[in-house]
Amino acid sequence: MTSPAVDPDPASGPPASAPPAPVPPAGAPGARKPLADAPAPRIGGAVWAALAIVYVVWGSTYLAIRFVVETIPPFLASGSRFIVAGLLLAALVAWRHGPAALKVDRRRLGSAALVGLLLILGGNGLVNLAETTVPSGLAALLIAAVPVFVVLLRTAAGERPGLGAYGGVLIGLGGLAVLTVPGLSGEVGIGGVLLVLLAALLWSAGTVSSARLPMPANPFTASVYEMLAGGVGGVVVGLLRGEHRGFDPGEVATGSWVALGYLVVFGSLIAFTAYAWLIQSAPVSLAATYAYVNPVVAVLLGTLILGEALTWPILLGGGIVVAAVCLIVSTERRR
Repeated sequence: MTSPAVDPDPASGPPASAPPAPVPPAGAPGARKPLADAPAPRIGGAVWAALAIVYVVWGSTYLAIRFVVETIPPFLASGSRFIVAGLLLAALVAWRHGPAALKVDRRRLGSAALVGLLLILGGNGLVNLAETTVPSGLAALLIAAVPVFVVLLRTAAGERPGLGAYGGVLIGLGGLAVLTVPGLSGEVGIGGVLLVLLAALLWSAGTVSSARLPMPANPFTASVYEMLAGGVGGVVVGLLRGEHRGFDPGEVATGSWVALGYLVVFGSLIAFTAYAWLIQSAPVSLAATYAYVNPVVAVLLGTLILGEALTWPILLGGGIVVAAVCLIVSTERRR
């Protein structure tokens, strides 16, 4: 669960460096040619490289989380991960754009903190907790239903996403029903399955809120405060749960430390930066494909590395959810 708080919708994405120049009317001197005559933009190697990073790295974070929570308490792991990542991103923003880029007013700071608590404490923290009992591939497939919850929340807020999106919701809910079978049958803990679904709902609430609340104009600055707020929240929850009692850093397995470092550097920084660049440099519909590629990558890695079983509910339910997400994403991009 490492998607950045950058909304891939161009209407609410990162601001351009300068306002667009006015377009002369058709036929006037200097008017642009009709779009039908314009050549399609070429997708270069850098775009494919960034897309590959987002596909593989974000898809692998569920596997990394599974290694982390083997010997590190879940909320302390999630909280420390995002505190470190937030501080590193803050240093990067200050280095690239100057310390002034980190200045925000109190209202926008509060909005970013709220979104961070929903995304990171609620979304990522609960996934960490759930993966102590739920296979990483199953967790990824359940989280893949985030677009389904987003459509439902937008509808509750008075929006009308369209018939295609609602069709995707119905299909996605059917897929989620199939994916809960392992929990209902006792193959995995039903509590863990419900935690992942709650994480997906909270992540969706954070996603919808980030588009409605007054946020910092710079998406990197917004992510700094989201990471720090969510990270501090995770540590606080971990302490309240007593995760520090009996925890000895010296007894943490090397694999858990390596996985935690991977999540900080690759999951929270490199992949985030790649995605933020991607939505400015490539067709949005192409960038959005991570939503249904990541769970496939996660399932494959969980099977190949951890030997997680590919049961029929996972294969069937996962396929249904991915199809639903494809329908929702394609419908939204046509609007």
